[in-house]
Amino acid sequence: MGKVRLRHLDLFIFLPYIILCVLGIVMVYSASANIGIQNGGSPKSYLIKQVIFVIISLMLVCVTTALNIKKLRSQKWLIRIGYLFILVLIWLLVIGQTVNGAAGWIHIGSINIQPAEFAKFYLIMLIANAVASHEDDLLTSTRSWWYTLRHPLFITAIMLLMIFLQPDVGGAAINFTIVFVILIASGFSWKRSVLYLTGLVAGAFAFMMLVLVPLSESGHIHSYQLSRITAFVNPFKHATGVGQQLVNSFYAISNGGLFGSGLGNSIQKTGYLPEPNTDFIMAILTEELGAVTTVIVMAILALLIFRTVLIGIRSNSPYQSLICYGVATYLTVQALFNMGGVVGLLPITGVTFPFVSYGGSSMITLSLCIGMVLNISGRQRFEREAYQPATN
Repeated sequence: MGKVRLRHLDLFIFLPYIILCVLGIVMVYSASANIGIQNGGSPKSYLIKQVIFVIISLMLVCVTTALNIKKLRSQKWLIRIGYLFILVLIWLLVIGQTVNGAAGWIHIGSINIQPAEFAKFYLIMLIANAVASHEDDLLTSTRSWWYTLRHPLFITAIMLLMIFLQPDVGGAAINFTIVFVILIASGFSWKRSVLYLTGLVAGAFAFMMLVLVPLSESGHIHSYQLSRITAFVNPFKHATGVGQQLVNSFYAISNGGLFGSGLGNSIQKTGYLPEPNTDFIMAILTEELGAVTTVIVMAILALLIFRTVLIGIRSNSPYQSLICYGVATYLTVQALFNMGGVVGLLPITGVTFPFVSYGGSSMITLSLCIGMVLNISGRQRFEREAYQPATN
């Protein structure tokens, strides 16, 4: 069956994935060569790592595509893995090393692992399985959703809290949205949920503008996260300080225009724009290849997302459908958070752009998700062929 699913590979998923990965390798090299030299290393250091990440990710895509996903549906093991995640996240909060204001990384030699990234894939699998396994109870039982799903939702809540406290607001928001959309797609009261979500977003925005911004502007409290909010509200007022990233991102986009200054010709990556190969790689891509190329990249990602949703709609299995909706949400929100930060529509959250930004944890997690979607798509194609009447 694994070989059959590989033969039925969905090219509308696989080809956009490959195109974005290859583009990511090119842009990581272009954006990071100067950083490698400044750090006293090779200009190809980040390139080599990104190529390794992509190769490992491709292997994981093949393995996940051929995998019998029934083996991933043990609720007992999923719960145990969840508690392990919680222990790791608590350990990071207590003794984790802070990088860019957040204690979210496990350092093993030259390898850096970000558990909050892997949590996205885990929560998709956990909540999709929990909802699908209790589908009859959720439809017929008089008990509340929260009681029926109390164990997975408890694990989810603790994990989100730990990620938020690192602090990794972007990671916590993406994980929350993934779980929220899966619950909505499973039949949860969407009207009430949208009302709650709207109130939460409005409350968070009001708290940011009325409390956090004045605190940051007062200068009495110094915080890496607060500085990002200050930069978002008025970047040009703080162009030589906390607003430097966003202002230089604007300059990069402006320099690129419609068709770009040419691959490798970015000015902002030469010490002006921090993190040009991760958080702001789309600003560098726009500067070098132009706004037209950026729109094409977004369209390729949109095609991948649309195809994922379509596969979820076509599936007869609630479990498989919910996985697809969770993956589509993950890709959508991650891209919106990254681009929103780059163009100043959202505070900078340190979120990478899917498949294009440098990063092993993000690339591997995204590839696991793509492998699951290809697995489900392959099953659908095999079933259609199996039930197709033979012609004489």
